[in-house]
Amino acid sequence: MGRRSGVLEFAVLGLLHDAPMHGYELRKRLNVLLGSFRAFSYGTLYPCLKSLVAQGFLVEDNPDVEYVPATALNGKRSKIVYRLSPEGKQRFEELLADSGPDAWEDEHFGVHFAFFGQTDRAVRMRVLEGRRSRLEERLERMRNSLARARERFDDYTVELQRHGLESVEREVRWLNELIETERANRTGRTGASAAGSDPAVPKTSDGRGQEDGSVDPSGPPHDRPGRSNLER
Repeated sequence: MGRRSGVLEFAVLGLLHDAPMHGYELRKRLNVLLGSFRAFSYGTLYPCLKSLVAQGFLVEDNPDVEYVPATALNGKRSKIVYRLSPEGKQRFEELLADSGPDAWEDEHFGVHFAFFGQTDRAVRMRVLEGRRSRLEERLERMRNSLARARERFDDYTVELQRHGLESVEREVRWLNELIETERANRTGRTGASAAGSDPAVPKTSDGRGQEDGSVDPSGPPHDRPGRSNLER
């Protein structure tokens, strides 16, 4: 199973862990919970569901009393409801416990974070620290690339690279806040970062929680790495 299919498998098992649902409802939930999954079509989702059924992770239930095959004339179609089998629940628990390098990558991290509320605190911490480490490595490469770009490209190309750099810097700051909150809750310390906060919901500068896990794009002025070339 490819990396993208593995991400979809994790998301499907996680959503069905909450409650059984049919494919259409499941696709809507995927779109709401995981915005990056909007590109997934029924042509991608249903093969994944069939594969999970074949592996014994899902069970198909038909809620209709009588099955009416769909035809060109009647247009009727029975809805299949998918639910986790005991093996599927065990598989989901295994995926939740995974804190290795795959969990730090861009696609996998978003799915892991979406299910942090069901994840062990120690696993959350390893995933957050691993993600931060991965992004810090990326930052170093991007800074070196930006330094070279200033000598070789026009201002607009440099600004595009700067935009990417600032986005990664914001995510690193966000991860630092999450990690600090996890540590504060683990040690029982009280303070501004720990009081009344969910470990998976960071606070913005005005104290509001970002429940969707998105990065606050408006960091304090001193966090900006200087004026852009276009501002000069």
